Amino acid sequence: MYKEEIAPHVEELARVLKGKLDVKDIREELGVYLNEYKVSLDSAKRGIVRKYGGDASLLAMHERKTIDRLGPAEQSVDLLVRVISVNEKELERDGDTRTILYGIFGDGSGTISYTAWDGERFDFGKGDAILIRNAYTKEWNGNTQLNLGNRVSVEKQDPDALPRTDDITPTFTGGGDVTLAQLQDGMNGINVIGRIMDVDEKEVMVQGESKTLYSGTIADATGKAQFTAWHDFRLKEGEAIRIENAYTRSWRGIPQLNFGERGRVERIENSLPSEFELSSPSERGIRELERIGGGVDISVRGVLVDIRNGSGLIFRCPECRRQVQSGSCRIHGKVEAVPDLRIKAVIDDGEATLSAIVNREVTERLLGITLEDSIARARDAMDQEIIRNDMEDALLAMPMEIRGNVTSDEYGLMMFVNDARIIRNDVRGEAKAVLEKLEV
Repeated sequence: MYKEEIAPHVEELARVLKGKLDVKDIREELGVYLNEYKVSLDSAKRGIVRKYGGDASLLAMHERKTIDRLGPAEQSVDLLVRVISVNEKELERDGDTRTILYGIFGDGSGTISYTAWDGERFDFGKGDAILIRNAYTKEWNGNTQLNLGNRVSVEKQDPDALPRTDDITPTFTGGGDVTLAQLQDGMNGINVIGRIMDVDEKEVMVQGESKTLYSGTIADATGKAQFTAWHDFRLKEGEAIRIENAYTRSWRGIPQLNFGERGRVERIENSLPSEFELSSPSERGIRELERIGGGVDISVRGVLVDIRNGSGLIFRCPECRRQVQSGSCRIHGKVEAVPDLRIKAVIDDGEATLSAIVNREVTERLLGITLEDSIARARDAMDQEIIRNDMEDALLAMPMEIRGNVTSDEYGLMMFVNDARIIRNDVRGEAKAVLEKLEV
C-alpha cells in the first residue's frame, strides 16, 4: 500500500492504542504485517492492537456507511452524522437507574432515530458532527433504529463535513390522507383534517439562531395528536383545518405531526365534532398502542395486576425531583427531601399490559387519603412501606380506567396518568352472565 493509502489506518491505530506506540512505529509495524506476514489489512490492525494491549473492538473493520444504506440487524456500523436532536431520559430497572440519550441523526442521505444506552459516556450535542464507530441497528415499529452500545466510540468532527441541519431531508415513509389515530412514526407527505384544540408560540434556538414555532394539540373523531408548525400559519384555537404535506416524528414513542413552509394549511367547513366533544379521551386497547407507539390523551380500561417497587410514600430532591435514598440525591447529594405520593402500577386489559405512573393528586383521590395522612400513618407505624401495603389492599386486582399520555421505549408502554377511576361493575349481572355461559 502507498503511504497515502495507509495513512488513515495508521491514524486509526494511533487513536485505538492511545499513545502506547508512536505513529512512526505504527507505520513500521503495519508494514511488517502486510509485507512480511502477508496478512490482510484487517488482520494486521487487529494483531497490532492486541500486541500492544489495545481494544481491537474499537477498530473499524469495514467501510463507513451512509444512513440510507442501513438496514435492521446490522453489527459494527460506522457513520459520520449530524446530531439533529438529543434528549435525555432516566430509566429504572431492578432498582438501578441509568441515563439514556435518544433522538435523530442525519447525513446527506437522510435521517435515523438512535438510542445511546450509556448516556453519561457521551457529550455530543445538537448540531455536532460526529463519527460513530461500532454501533448496531435494530428494527423498532417497522423502522431501522441505530443503537450506541458499550462497544461504540464517538468522535467530534469538523462541522463543515456534513450538510447543515436545515439542509438534511428527513427520511420517512407513508403519504396520503390519514386520520390522527393512524399516525405512526416515519410518515411523510400526509394530509390530515382536524380541529385545533390549543396552540402556543415558542422561541427556540436552531443552529444558533432564534426561530419561532407553533405547537399544540389537534383532534379529530379518532383521537388527538401533538403538532409543531415550523411556519406561521396563523393557527387559532377551535378552527377546523386541512393540513397537507405534513410528516411525523416520534417523541418518546408518541407520533407527532410536523409541518413547515413546504406544507399547506387550509381553513375548512367540516363536520368535525365540537371542541367539547373532542375534549374526551380516545379509548384504545393496549395492543393497538403497542402498534402505533403511544398516544396523546388516551383512555385505557384494564385490571391493576401489580404495584411495583417505588410506589407509596416517597421523598424527592427539591432541585431535580428525582427520588432520594437516605436523604441523598445522586445528582445533588444531601438535600432536604420533599415528600410525595405515587403509584407505579401495571394494567392488563386481557391482551397486553402497560406500566402506569400515577401522580399524587390522582393517588390521593383513588385512596381517599392525603399526603399528610400518609406521612402520619407511616410515622405511627414506623414503617414507610405501610402506605404501599395500603395501596395493594385497596387497588390490586381492581378493574380501572386510566387516562393520560402514553409513551414507549425498549421496556414497553408507559402511561403518565392524569386521571383514574375504579370501575364499579355490576357484580350480580356479571355473575349471572358467567353462569349462563357455563350452562350453555
